Amino acid sequence: MSQSTLFTRWTGWAPQLHSLLRIVAAFIFTSAGTMKLFAFPVAALPGGGTVSLASQLGIGATLEMLGGALLLIGLYTRPVAFLLSGEMAVAYFQFHFPQSFWPVANHGVGAALFAFVWLYFSAAGAGPWSLDALRKKHQGSP
Repeated sequence: MSQSTLFTRWTGWAPQLHSLLRIVAAFIFTSAGTMKLFAFPVAALPGGGTVSLASQLGIGATLEMLGGALLLIGLYTRPVAFLLSGEMAVAYFQFHFPQSFWPVANHGVGAALFAFVWLYFSAAGAGPWSLDALRKKHQGSP
């Protein structure tokens, strides 16, 4: 197999890898919400506590869990990703940025990356492995 054939085959997987990135990122993102709301897979607060649903952290955790679940299955990806991108931008600038300009110093790497990953998916869509793609196929849309 020639190098150009291997490269062509590899780049042909871009749509599936697009979906895989969404799925893996959404799984990790959803677990951030379940951690805060249900102390699963680990507790966010000392002593196994959870955040109050009526708090700002509770609202954010609910968005992470429900929005992350929708992104995981690729349903309503563009609007949900746009909303979650904004949530992560707010989280970054409200909680992390005041501590330091640098994300590695202010522990905001996750929030900054998720803000841009979700912004990307809000423009690019869910990819072929998604309920959005399945809905589009059944609706006969181009």
